[in-house]
Amino acid sequence: MELGLAGRRALVTGAGKGIGRGTVQALHAAGARVVAVSRTQADLDSLLRECPGIDPVCVDLSDWEATERALGNVGPVDLLVNNAGVALLQPFLEITKEAFDRSFEVNLRAVIQVSKIVARGLIARGVPGAIVNISSQASQRAITNHSVYCATKGALDMLTKAMALELGPHKIRVNAVNPTVVMTAMGRANWLDPQKAKPMLDRIPLGKFAEVEHVVDAILFLLSDRSGMTTGSIVPVDGGFWAS
Repeated sequence: MELGLAGRRALVTGAGKGIGRGTVQALHAAGARVVAVSRTQADLDSLLRECPGIDPVCVDLSDWEATERALGNVGPVDLLVNNAGVALLQPFLEITKEAFDRSFEVNLRAVIQVSKIVARGLIARGVPGAIVNISSQASQRAITNHSVYCATKGALDMLTKAMALELGPHKIRVNAVNPTVVMTAMGRANWLDPQKAKPMLDRIPLGKFAEVEHVVDAILFLLSDRSGMTTGSIVPVDGGFWAS
């Protein structure tokens, strides 16, 4: 399926590792011009070697002022993937202010800030665009020790719908992708223990966790004109977890 992404300029946050890195690689391979945003310069350096021609931006998105400086003049962007996120897991009775604040700063506030920058640019240019927010199966299912994380992703799902409502008249589509556990380096480290993985896998009808490419494929579809009538949608890539 031809997605028509060649020549379009895309911004991807959380680009250094995992889903974000895979998205940058796929967009670059499809001929898009990519702005790769990460808080880790070493990750950007290695990504630039793999994908020559991308525009690397090193910034911690939890810092509002630094983000404005780094992205305020980023130039024309047609496509946005809000992938940056943190998962600071604590039992409910042990939740700290620091974990709460950082989780909402990165998982929700940064999405608002970066999306505003991109959407204002699209509207000023009078061109259509697409935004994809990376949410989680945890947005709609409670998971032990994930109270704050679940709350941020539940809020992100609702933000996605509200953004779609307000930005739709400007021909900007906004959707979310909600993966199950994804076998990134971090995912493998956290979920390779069979005892830990079994209760989760037992709730997934397909009986397996997602690979990065499963999520990236959904992202690319939602960025492309092939999904031109899809906005405000929450798209699970969860092997049927929500159906169980």
